[in-house]
Amino acid sequence: MNATANITNSPEWNCIHTNDSETMFPTNFAWGAATSAYQIEGGWNVDDKGPSIWDTFCHEGGRLVFEGQSGDVTCNSYELWEEDLRCIRQLGLTHYRLSLSWSRLLPEGITRHVNQKGLRYYNKVINDLVASDVLPMVTLYHFDLPQALQDQGGWKSPEIAAIFDSYARFCFESFGDRVKLWITLNEPYVCAKLGHEDGIFAPGVKEPGMAAYLVGHNMLRGHARAWHSYNVLYRAKQGGSVSLAINSDWAEPLDPASPDDTAATERYLAFTLGWFAWPLFVTGDYPEVMRSSIEVRSKELGYQEGSRLPRFSKDEPSLLGTADFFALNYYTSRRVKPGECCPGVLGLKSDQDAEGVVDPSWPVCGVSWLAVVPDGLRKLLKYIKDTFNNPAVYITENGFSQVGPVDMEDVQRCGFYHDIIQEIARALREDGVDVRGYFAWSLLDNFEWADGFSVRFGLFHVDFSRPERPRTAYRSGREYAGIISKYRSQTMVNI
Repeated sequence: MNATANITNSPEWNCIHTNDSETMFPTNFAWGAATSAYQIEGGWNVDDKGPSIWDTFCHEGGRLVFEGQSGDVTCNSYELWEEDLRCIRQLGLTHYRLSLSWSRLLPEGITRHVNQKGLRYYNKVINDLVASDVLPMVTLYHFDLPQALQDQGGWKSPEIAAIFDSYARFCFESFGDRVKLWITLNEPYVCAKLGHEDGIFAPGVKEPGMAAYLVGHNMLRGHARAWHSYNVLYRAKQGGSVSLAINSDWAEPLDPASPDDTAATERYLAFTLGWFAWPLFVTGDYPEVMRSSIEVRSKELGYQEGSRLPRFSKDEPSLLGTADFFALNYYTSRRVKPGECCPGVLGLKSDQDAEGVVDPSWPVCGVSWLAVVPDGLRKLLKYIKDTFNNPAVYITENGFSQVGPVDMEDVQRCGFYHDIIQEIARALREDGVDVRGYFAWSLLDNFEWADGFSVRFGLFHVDFSRPERPRTAYRSGREYAGIISKYRSQTMVNI
């Protein structure tokens, strides 16, 4: 079915089986889908855009991207934005999450040189969304640092926090009259670990046990500065909210009766969710179990060059309270046991000393790591409520993949979307979690980082073999449109 068809009236969505008494949502619930600039825009070197670290990572030889693919063109959304907007309208979304390409707006990474063509592009995107009664949620940074800043040290440099704040203020000033939901950074854990520990994401740095902690620290410093800038300079006149998107699995002990598995689970959550949520919502510092685990491992290995996990300075803006809502990216769950790391190895994995395993009863959707555990999301939401003082929560990413031959009638993914939304409803009604919205990943099949185009998460299929990049709704896209149509006009009572 073409994106321009009326998919909410398609007979396929009638196979959604729901119980209204269990699955009603608030009328103001955000029904969304998400994308990111590098993954969909293309136009990597047109209209004065500067290169990003992902441009460099994909273009240099010897990198680990599937079949040497890149985001040079991908969905070509830079030229085909109107096609994306048709998809958004046909789904009936109330919200759309997009990210800004830092190097498209500021080719050198700093406000000395503003690319007016990039500014016009994002103004058009945001204006078109607002005119379509779709509220934009805008992410300032989704993995694509300007290469000019990487050349100066990137996220390892202490100066990057102030530079990011300047970029954030430029965006607040440029778009904040229309954007009311902001994400400063997407998944700092991924940027830190995959980009600076494992080296499999841009910028491809491999400094185990060191760089990831420094990068995560500077990303938090940059976030805090940006939040305080918004709070002081823009909140009163713009009335928006600002947060940071944190990715996390749900984790529980492999053997609930095992003290070792229980302790490993605590470390597992501390080194993923807690690493970035604890400073924002609990103490203004890292989880104590994370710091103590790193210090113990340092002593065991004879490391004597100070703490590998930096400390926040009292002279800088406080982190505590710098999230107006909890932005959660959830995909999967794990059973956890103590790690099996090589002795004498310095690294984040050995510091964490916890290994997540997939329960064989869980179905796997597409990529091997994506075990589908819908009730894991509900458990994680309840954990967030109980641990972080019941914040408002937006599920800013969640999705299901397919690999191999394209399956337009993706019945399995339809079922997974149905199941995950049922669990969100139960978290709302039965657990009292203040869930404000759900964003499916992703609106479109796109460039999935190191997996290139071999993995597809889209609600719409994109034919990358054709220069027009036609978008066609999967059955899961049609079903998601039906779910939205069913619930966006209903009122929840007695939450």
